[in-house]
Amino acid sequence: MNRETFIAMQQITVTSPLLPNLDEFHEMLQQIWDSKWITNNGSFHKQLEAALADYLKVPYVSLFTNGTLPLLTAMQALRITGEVITTPYSFVATTHSIWWNGCKPVFVDIDPKTGNIDPEKIEAAITPKTTAIMPVHVYGKPCDTGRIQQIADTYGLKVIYDAAHAFGVEVNGESILNAGDMSTLSFHATKVYNTIEGGAMIMHDEATKRRVDDLKNFGFHGEVTVVAPGINSKMDEMRAAYGLLNLRQVDKAIEARHQVAIKYREALRPVEGITFFDDMPGVRHNYSYFPIFVDAERYGMTRDELYAKMKDNGILSRRYFYPLISDFSTYRGLESARPDNLPNAHKMADSVICLPMHHALSQEDVERTLECVVK
Repeated sequence: MNRETFIAMQQITVTSPLLPNLDEFHEMLQQIWDSKWITNNGSFHKQLEAALADYLKVPYVSLFTNGTLPLLTAMQALRITGEVITTPYSFVATTHSIWWNGCKPVFVDIDPKTGNIDPEKIEAAITPKTTAIMPVHVYGKPCDTGRIQQIADTYGLKVIYDAAHAFGVEVNGESILNAGDMSTLSFHATKVYNTIEGGAMIMHDEATKRRVDDLKNFGFHGEVTVVAPGINSKMDEMRAAYGLLNLRQVDKAIEARHQVAIKYREALRPVEGITFFDDMPGVRHNYSYFPIFVDAERYGMTRDELYAKMKDNGILSRRYFYPLISDFSTYRGLESARPDNLPNAHKMADSVICLPMHHALSQEDVERTLECVVK
């Protein structure tokens, strides 16, 4: 066996999906087959919305077929127009949702201590055309929701949180999903909690949930009345059943991730030129990612050299989030996308590597990863 074949067989992936028990899933599939109700607000769909509302400590949940569609629909539900202030340091779906709604994204820089949008930069970016703020809880680390809400209240702006990374995250026992006007989640296969593909929107009142549920079903309210130009983004019964089963084991998976984070931090803390985030006081983290930041001069190797070294050794890391959204061709012509407007975001994007982080990592996997980083 050659080295390349051996490494391919022994690959350590950056993430791994949380999978339910196959026998239990088959039992639920049999119920779906027997009922012949496979989509459109079926029994498992209703059960999952209720179970998630309870688990996440939120009043209302609306399920979606992926994590991008609730972002798009949140803007429709709140009738957002004009300019939306957001972060360049995220996955592209954040800004794409603004663009698809015919609005103009306005980028502001991030706080280098958290990777989240810097509230002190938001106020200077507000114009008469600004109607909303779309922050991201990057890596599941909570934004400064209090300061952001204060700014939003002062200027009459809506706040939609992209909480794709923030499943189950709490601050002092309160879900961060209750912040702002709405929060959205992704249940993609790579996330801490997944429904294969899927997502959700969190809202605060029943009237908003009814509007959102109409919008995600073509705009139908009842059998013959269309109240708005909606879209089809309903979650089906198979994925809802899968999600119900995964909800039973997600806490165990989060604790397994926590233990990996502890081992990474213990080993990496003494390494010159490598930094990382510690847990925030009072926060229940979900350990969705483990980003490290490479100072090439102090570490003796660039971020991309380390990335290549890890790949050559069968360890798959990811440069989340590089390049910045503001660097992509669709957005780089915007005035707010100028590099001199986003120095902290560029520095983070140019130095970040997310190490393998998931519930299925073995002690050997962790040690191999650390051996590659701790030279």
